[in-house]
Amino acid sequence: MSAIDRGTERAGLVAVVGTGTMGQGIAQVALAAGHPVRLYDAAPGRASRAADAIADRLGRLVAKERLTAADRDTALGRLAPVTDLADLAEAELVVEAILEELGAKQQLFTALESVVSDGCLLATNTSSLSVTAVAGVLRRPGRLLGLHFFNPAPLMPLVEVVRGAATDEAAADRAHATVAAWGKTPVRCADTPGFIVNRIARPFYAEAFRAYEERAADPATLDAVLRESGGFRMGPFELTDLIGQDVNEAVTRSVWEALFHDPKFTPSLAQRQLVASGRHGRKTGHGWYDHSEGAGRPAPHTAEPCEPPGKVALHGDLGPAQGLIGAIEAAGIPVTREPVGAHLALPDGTRLSLADGTTATDDPFAASVRFDLALDYRTATRVALAASAAAPEESLRSAIGLFQALGKEVSVVQDVPGMVVARTAAMLVDFAEDAAARGVASPEDIDTAMLTGVNYPRGPLAWGRALGAPWVRDTLRNLHHACPTGRYAPSQALIRRAAADEKLL
Repeated sequence: MSAIDRGTERAGLVAVVGTGTMGQGIAQVALAAGHPVRLYDAAPGRASRAADAIADRLGRLVAKERLTAADRDTALGRLAPVTDLADLAEAELVVEAILEELGAKQQLFTALESVVSDGCLLATNTSSLSVTAVAGVLRRPGRLLGLHFFNPAPLMPLVEVVRGAATDEAAADRAHATVAAWGKTPVRCADTPGFIVNRIARPFYAEAFRAYEERAADPATLDAVLRESGGFRMGPFELTDLIGQDVNEAVTRSVWEALFHDPKFTPSLAQRQLVASGRHGRKTGHGWYDHSEGAGRPAPHTAEPCEPPGKVALHGDLGPAQGLIGAIEAAGIPVTREPVGAHLALPDGTRLSLADGTTATDDPFAASVRFDLALDYRTATRVALAASAAAPEESLRSAIGLFQALGKEVSVVQDVPGMVVARTAAMLVDFAEDAAARGVASPEDIDTAMLTGVNYPRGPLAWGRALGAPWVRDTLRNLHHACPTGRYAPSQALIRRAAADEKLL
């Protein structure tokens, strides 16, 4: 058993090659776990500057009383910048964090093979390249795998442990145990484009951007609906401004190209134009939002106060929105019940129904209003509504008043298929079901990755169980009918899940 296998007990030497932001963060994580760490960078002086930067960060932790001065000094005593790859000969784990170029990574690992021992694990922190391709030039490709940390590495718990086509199972097990000993949350995944998080997260951005392109609403309103109704910590527009539009768009394009232009992963034209214009987000002062000094954030569209209806009628069952009924009654609005249907009826007969991938205008009843999906209608603070072209203004105002009576802000958006949260959630569930069925990762690791890697309010597979696979499938089928490009066609995995669920009913 190697020192790395034993966690921090007599921890073995860890080498980090590439000393940018990610390399420094990974080195800091290994130091905190008790390992001696050597830093190497091909650019002269960069490794020493990186060691100084790590020392500064540890100093700030001391100032915040999150680390003692003695522990900082002990950790820094184990940190050594080096100027030659030969200085990494004693490493038991080498983590590469250089630029995202396949040739450069292959050249580095080929050189490392002649330096380190046969028992040394080799890991790439790539987020977009094939681990299999990186290892393909090695004499012993079985010891190379992916360790994909998330930025900032010292704070983010998730690490994707990526097994290439040639990676030995024992190597993957050692890496998984090491990451766990470092206090991180490791998840196992296959070497597929985007791994877990960057594959399954694409619809969170893509559906909001598409809704924007369809002029459903402005970025501030779409962000607010996904935060305050969908339960996401940040909306996709503000989040990509933080990440960098160029970075986020490059990941989307990379996954799309690696999957042979699968329409489900099609990039956004609006985002492409944003990148082409140089508006990359906070770092350039402008992205979807203006981040220049003194610029205010635009407010989301919020409806003015309206009178609620005196009563509503529940026809059948609202499915994922059934919890609304108790809230309506608790607000003092009487609810009568009819056995057939899947909607609420306002006193004038206008149908009020949950977004299902169709538009309100598609409703055969002329007067119709759709309301968007919420993660939890009890705690949601905002709900989006969309009215059919034939719905009277007074009916829309009555629907607005109904949700305002429940303590919700209301955003009225254009009548587009699937609205905002419903289409996003349905696509996330479908992507997760498809990834699990294809062996990208286990269902448990998929939900763990999305919860800890991108802070989703619920794992997509757990969310799918809560919504019901038949509802997700039917919503996507309706979206596919409205946009028959293949983008919204439900996966075979989801279709099978829905069929199995229906047999249990």
